[in-house]
Amino acid sequence: MKVLLSTTLLLTLALPGPTLATAAPAAPPSPALPALRIALHDADLAMLRAGGTYATWAASGRQFLAFDPAGDGTAAEVVGDVSTADRIAVLVPGVDTKLRDFDRGLGGVARRAPAVQARALYRTLRAADRSARVAVVAWLGYDTPEGIGVDAIREKRARQGAERLTGFVQGLQAQRPEAAVTLVGHSYGAIVVGLAAPHLPSVHDVVALGAPGMGASRASDLGGARVWSALAATDWMRRIPRLRLFDLGHGRRPSDTAFGARPLPAAGVAGHDYYLTPGTDTIDAVAGVVLGRAAA
Repeated sequence: MKVLLSTTLLLTLALPGPTLATAAPAAPPSPALPALRIALHDADLAMLRAGGTYATWAASGRQFLAFDPAGDGTAAEVVGDVSTADRIAVLVPGVDTKLRDFDRGLGGVARRAPAVQARALYRTLRAADRSARVAVVAWLGYDTPEGIGVDAIREKRARQGAERLTGFVQGLQAQRPEAAVTLVGHSYGAIVVGLAAPHLPSVHDVVALGAPGMGASRASDLGGARVWSALAATDWMRRIPRLRLFDLGHGRRPSDTAFGARPLPAAGVAGHDYYLTPGTDTIDAVAGVVLGRAAA
């Protein structure tokens, strides 16, 4: 049975009182900082406790900053301890990613799953620096376009997603002002990230992977953040025309030299869905950006 919520779950500071039905963080939060938890109305909490995807995932020890199964569903899962992290990566997926694909991936292909990608990046970060305090958020907080149709070649869904992403990151930064946040957008998700970046001046790094565009003509239009881009030779995105007519098309790709993004290596990337696959040069390079080690 589908569980319907009367409200969207909100990212909030935990208030004194009993712990809600959220999974424990990967490591104990700092005593000096309140843990990040999910705020629900009592009726919603009762429904989630009764069963369903969230209850199953939370019971297995996973932590969500937001979760709403209504419609195609939204979620924001954190890997690591966001309450103590000095560096936080927020991953934004692209076309056709729904809550049903959050774990299994579009078409059942695991490497496409936001949750799988977040865990892969987190492991790469930890392998690069065991002492680093890092967290990765798999953020499916917007209604992605369905397939490669009209919505995918327009920016309407991306603008809606950018507004929600901006609010989410601002809330995250209000609670972790010391942490450096890196936005990582894959495919259509890179447009969401690009449109949000000018409204997030404290975000210093933005990464586009397999991107058709970023909602801008130049990296300098993205609010001053350092912009990084990877586009593999085997990515079918290279065949998409770089056109823009009114609200159709995405114009210049961030991988174009004239855009002004810093290039990331794409060796070992077998196609559009492989950028955050363990073992590729790209996931290692993204980890370097998140850790502040990438050359400017």
